[in-house]
Amino acid sequence: MKKRSFLTCTVIALAALASSAVHAQTTSIKFQLDWRFEGPSALFLTTAAKGYFKDAKLDVSIDAGNGSGGTVTRVASGAYDMGLADLAALMEFHANNPDAPNKPIAVMMVYNDTPASVMALKKSGIKTPADLSGKKLGAPVFDAGRRAFPIFAKANAVTGVQWTAMDPPLRETMLVRGDVDAITGFTFTSLLNLEARGIKAEDVVVMPYPDFGVKLYGNAIIVSPKLLKENPAAVKAFLLAFTKGTKEVLANPAAAIADVKARDGIINVDLETRRLKLAIDTVINSPNARAEGFGQVSAPRMALMASQVSDAFNTKTRINADTVWNGSFLPSKAELAILPKK
Repeated sequence: MKKRSFLTCTVIALAALASSAVHAQTTSIKFQLDWRFEGPSALFLTTAAKGYFKDAKLDVSIDAGNGSGGTVTRVASGAYDMGLADLAALMEFHANNPDAPNKPIAVMMVYNDTPASVMALKKSGIKTPADLSGKKLGAPVFDAGRRAFPIFAKANAVTGVQWTAMDPPLRETMLVRGDVDAITGFTFTSLLNLEARGIKAEDVVVMPYPDFGVKLYGNAIIVSPKLLKENPAAVKAFLLAFTKGTKEVLANPAAAIADVKARDGIINVDLETRRLKLAIDTVINSPNARAEGFGQVSAPRMALMASQVSDAFNTKTRINADTVWNGSFLPSKAELAILPKK
């Protein structure tokens, strides 16, 4: 009896040691999105739900965000290890905080094109960028499209614009009420928000920045330099797992929304499915993304963006694209070949 008890205790002890060893090999990563749990967040939530992070020995917690600027700041502060943020916001942080000890670095492009656009109602008579001169535009002060509007304006000779600021939930409402002539925002956000306020898509004029001479990149995965230095293998594992998850989302966007619903039970499934599909078509599986490769960037285009953002954002120092981007942690080109041909 004593022998059996001893064997039982030994087995339990060995199992505990094995569990402890596995736990010790698992890396915890705190990740913050750029925005709420909406359609596009399925890229990360489905990766987690499919167990790809877990298979890579990563314990990833995913939190909603409230804007790219906030995500950049929180990764810089150490509150988060990684995040999804607009590349222009990251560039601005680098240029305005040259002495900051923990400046995040972009390691993977997710939105190869900026999702920003100018939107107006057809009844306003606005049809082209030229029609925006002298008009009243509205957007939150931190909106990516508003921040980059000087680049759009320069490319399209738009002058004399007056800006009205508002909280994000009021942006589309103020356009519908006629308080502003046009708004800036992410196409897949504001267009669907306008529909939710009773405006038909065919009654909206949409001027996507990429279609009007603005070749900015959009959102990228950013990482704390501390994590890059202390555990580069974990960063590589995260990006490979994310690539696998994204492939699943691209293949079946409708199914992926279930993973978003699991995190936020009050979402409108049909609306968020459309939002995700719109994001895929316009900025994830775009012509530029297929030309450059998912997750990757073009060095000349990156350098041009750094120069344009320096000017448009009036940064304290000029942006050095080489210090903002590091593509050496990406999966192989073969592993990144996940974009479906159109």
